[in-house]
Amino acid sequence: MIQPFIAEKMDKIADLCIHHKVKNLDLFGSSTSDSFNPNRSDLDFLVEFHKLPPSQHADAFFGLSEDLANIFAMQIDLVEKQTINNPYLQKAIEQSRVNIYVES
Repeated sequence: MIQPFIAEKMDKIADLCIHHKVKNLDLFGSSTSDSFNPNRSDLDFLVEFHKLPPSQHADAFFGLSEDLANIFAMQIDLVEKQTINNPYLQKAIEQSRVNIYVES
């Protein structure tokens, strides 16, 4: 499930993903369920970037996080797929994640 206020910004999200060299972007957590409350919830994103040199990777990560926060005017939690080592967290993400961008 994608919240309507997110769905209406899909073109902006795609532009950000292209600009920041994103291969795949998923939404997960409360924002993909009926329990989402925009007054007290944040947006959780799972991201996979193209292979980049470390300095470019850092710029892409922090730039995407800041740009998402700006377009939604909300707290953003951005998690990189390859950094998840906790199997419980990985399972929780898998149960709620919804793809919102994949490089074409």
